[in-house]
Amino acid sequence: MPDELLSDVKVLDLTHYIAGPYCTKLFADYGADVIKIERPGTGDPARQLSPFFKDEPHPEKSGLFLHLNTNKRSITLNLKTDTGQEIFKELVKEADIVVENFRPGVMANFGLDFPVLKGIKPDLVMTSISNFGQNGPYRDYKASELILYGMGGEMYSVGVPERHPLKQGGNVVQYEAGAAAAAATMGVLFSSRLQGIGQHVDVSIMETQLAGVDRRHATLLAYQYCGDIQPRIAGWMPGYPSGAIPCADGYVEIAAGAALWDRVVKMLGEPEFLKDPKWTTPTAQTDPALKEEFETFFIPWMMERTKAEVWQAGQAARVFCGPLFTSEDLLHDQHFNERGFWEEIEHPETGKVKYPGRPFKLSNAPTPPRRPAPSLGQHNEEVFSDLGYSSEELVKLRDRGVI
Repeated sequence: MPDELLSDVKVLDLTHYIAGPYCTKLFADYGADVIKIERPGTGDPARQLSPFFKDEPHPEKSGLFLHLNTNKRSITLNLKTDTGQEIFKELVKEADIVVENFRPGVMANFGLDFPVLKGIKPDLVMTSISNFGQNGPYRDYKASELILYGMGGEMYSVGVPERHPLKQGGNVVQYEAGAAAAAATMGVLFSSRLQGIGQHVDVSIMETQLAGVDRRHATLLAYQYCGDIQPRIAGWMPGYPSGAIPCADGYVEIAAGAALWDRVVKMLGEPEFLKDPKWTTPTAQTDPALKEEFETFFIPWMMERTKAEVWQAGQAARVFCGPLFTSEDLLHDQHFNERGFWEEIEHPETGKVKYPGRPFKLSNAPTPPRRPAPSLGQHNEEVFSDLGYSSEELVKLRDRGVI
């Protein structure tokens, strides 16, 4: 049996909230030994964020924290103390990667910036994730998910023209930055192992948006080449049928229009009136009267069918469409369960709960068993004893607020 993909990689995880923990989660889920270093007493602030298991606020029941920290080990260490800093330096000697997402300058204040750590481990890879990067005029600016998306994403063109711009929901900026940081870190790790030279990876969350795939590439190129700024338009695309269309048990997203008209007619059962040439004239897709006539037939057809039935009909006719899944739909969907995407993990505070799985599968490496996210400081004795600390010494360190 081959080793797990990253079983020979050790990561020191100084991250919190979302972007950094998602980066290190990707390492842990593929076999790396990720040691999450948390503040004594409180730990990662994400432990205090909802949703909580069964709506019971508890530092060991945050769904966000439990998801982002599976397969990691947790220790507590106060980096504001001299002893804590010395212990961290001992840990660095055996590490391949350090990931941190403090404000720029914090690691230097601790005496643990890259030049110091590289002096301890010359081939160390250190990844720093921050709002605007480690240098530049905006280096010390604070920001939020909404602000970063507004500045870096293509938020300006989203929404109704007469209203203000809109942002899509969730923490997409944080997850995209975490994924970019993980990819960059792994690339640099390969270089480090080949050349024996460490590097500092500077990840600006803002710049992951500027280089992101959420329409930013296209709109930046449009401005560079033509001087055009993408306007806000009502609706995702012109023509019909298109958009989120209601059906018997929810909505189905359809992207069809003139180019797929024959397929739409087939999906709808080949009604004769839709074969009239008037539906395929150059102006048909922008004619309000024709659209109203079409929807008089189409909407009732949709409302008589479930998401699954519409989707099946669309797939059979090769019409681009798909159901708008709810969380419940996704959790019980046959396809994702058969592929093993959802994985059941037992946690001492929540019992067995299904978690989202890994983003990709491998043919020649075993899938590591999933371990639950650690409780705060769960692995203190395990990790510190490897450094030579006795149980008595750990008690003293705890009493002094070092761990």
